[in-house]
Amino acid sequence: DILVDGKLCDCDIVVDCKVGDPVPLEVKLTNWSKHSVGPFALTMTPYQDYQNGVHNYDLQDAITFVGSNTFYIDSVKPTKDSVYFGALLFLYTGDFYLNIKFHEDNCSRELPLSWFCLPSVHIRAMEPIV
Repeated sequence: DILVDGKLCDCDIVVDCKVGDPVPLEVKLTNWSKHSVGPFALTMTPYQDYQNGVHNYDLQDAITFVGSNTFYIDSVKPTKDSVYFGALLFLYTGDFYLNIKFHEDNCSRELPLSWFCLPSVHIRAMEPIV
């Protein structure tokens, strides 16, 4: 599960936030396999989709992560959850997306396939209301 500002996200939901306010980000992974998985890294990459097939990943002046955009995970035990917290800070208005990717460090164990199907998260950063 992916939660942005406490709201569960999937491909059909747009989460609204305010420019300049830290936006809490939570990723909950559940291991339904019979084996522990890990170690691996979970990286979140923000981008803008221009709706013409072009994605802009050069957003260092528009979005910053509070902490790191990568979580390093030792392992997730069978039938257990592992939750990771972070935060984003939007510096400009606009529609942004988060692409979440896994990087496995141990080739002998496979990550659950469902983890590779996480939705892109759509976040709309708006001006604060005065």
